[in-house]
Amino acid sequence: MISFMFYYFLVSLSFLVTVCVFLRNRKFKNIPPGPPSLPILGNIHQLKKPLHQAFHRISQRYGQIVSLWFGSRLVVVVSSPSAVQECFSKNDIVLANRPHFLTGEYVAYNSTTLVLSPYGDHWRNLRRIATVEVLSTHRLNNFLEMRRDEMRRLVQKLAQDSCKEFTKVEMTSRFSGMTFNSIMRMISGKRYWGDDNELGDVEEARKFREVIKELAKLGGANNPGDFLPILRLFDYDHLERRLKSFAKRVDGFLQGLIEEHRNAKQRANTMIDHLLSLQESQPEYYTDQIIKGLVLVMLTAGTETSAVTLEWAMSSLLNNPKVMEKAKKEIDTHIGNDRLVDEPDISKLPYLQSIISETLRLHPAAPLLVPHEASNDCTIGGYNVPRGTMVLVNAWAIHRDPQLWDDPTSFKPDRFEKEGEASKLIPFGVGRRACPGAGLAQRTVGLTLGLLIQCFEWERVSEEEIDMREGEGLTMPKMIPLEAMCKARHPIINKLSSQNVAEDC
Repeated sequence: MISFMFYYFLVSLSFLVTVCVFLRNRKFKNIPPGPPSLPILGNIHQLKKPLHQAFHRISQRYGQIVSLWFGSRLVVVVSSPSAVQECFSKNDIVLANRPHFLTGEYVAYNSTTLVLSPYGDHWRNLRRIATVEVLSTHRLNNFLEMRRDEMRRLVQKLAQDSCKEFTKVEMTSRFSGMTFNSIMRMISGKRYWGDDNELGDVEEARKFREVIKELAKLGGANNPGDFLPILRLFDYDHLERRLKSFAKRVDGFLQGLIEEHRNAKQRANTMIDHLLSLQESQPEYYTDQIIKGLVLVMLTAGTETSAVTLEWAMSSLLNNPKVMEKAKKEIDTHIGNDRLVDEPDISKLPYLQSIISETLRLHPAAPLLVPHEASNDCTIGGYNVPRGTMVLVNAWAIHRDPQLWDDPTSFKPDRFEKEGEASKLIPFGVGRRACPGAGLAQRTVGLTLGLLIQCFEWERVSEEEIDMREGEGLTMPKMIPLEAMCKARHPIINKLSSQNVAEDC
């Protein structure tokens, strides 16, 4: 009886698969070419991490516009500059939607945050708030002293550790701590990274770090149930249960921040206080959920991305000491030793900007950008892209396209001396859903990198070049965290505000 039931199950499953494949092939005609796929699984079994490299290998065989099946979902990967232009010109509105993922459903308030919200009135309202009230030039200038202070704390700590001789320093955690503290001070006026004696509520800081660490693990499309709906019936890997529990913790933490500022005796210079002031006059636009969603987006999109970019930039400079010396000479010439580099100076340091551009070219923090979804049938490069298709842009591959760049895998900041080269970069996305935080990221990376070059001498830990292999993760981290030899430059280090550093040196 059992063997008969098992045989019946296999026959039924085979029939179902055959019908699904037949219907799929009838529905999806003239879609981009791609590798053969398995029923039910699609091409998932063929994809190895990092995904942007796997997609690049597939595109080298099947073309710069390819189709893949993630279980039951059609995915089109675009690695062609001209096709990207087509996507976000004539198809910009059609591709302005986002795919639905479980992380968005549970953690991002049912996909209603700025990054994951469907295109429409709600998203337009969020975009307006972000660009006008949170990330405008005026608002960023108001938060300048907070960013400046965090970057100088980073420099001061390095100076204390390496004042009189070259000292080996680990940079990955330092960059992460600096970027998180910068963003959190802008958001709530609080520091959550550093020695316990530097923090206010140590227990709150610990909980915050735990939330961020878990968010990194659960973020993205980690659940096969997103692509194989049948698995959701069994809560594969218990991810949905964990997401529900985690979402409650995140919401509780964010709501606690809001209540703390709401109950304060007076408003402070923070993002939450500013939004709460607007909430008093326009409560329908500035709800608590919208404020929590904006804070969540700032934390997920505005912190680790800048930290990773700084790590890649310093790694590239250590492997290219002549580039480092040229950047140092530019800073010494235009800024001198009488004062420290400041944010307004970055626009006067074109070679430093070229270093940042070259870093973003070779190591974009979002190598596949944020996924798009077609809200209607459209065409890309002459191929049909049906409604509901997930569209991925392989910025990593485009930034290394030999038809677009000379010697594309080499680190050559000088290439950006040619007018118009920077416009070929797409590290912050394209079209109406491009990242509104690009300006903040450029300020953070520019000033931090300028201070590190100005204030220290740098060497590799050994004669071997820094390992530049990519690790796994949404923000393309280095496989091996950066360590370097660092020594304070005495003529400039005395300009730091910490007297202890100057006296020790």
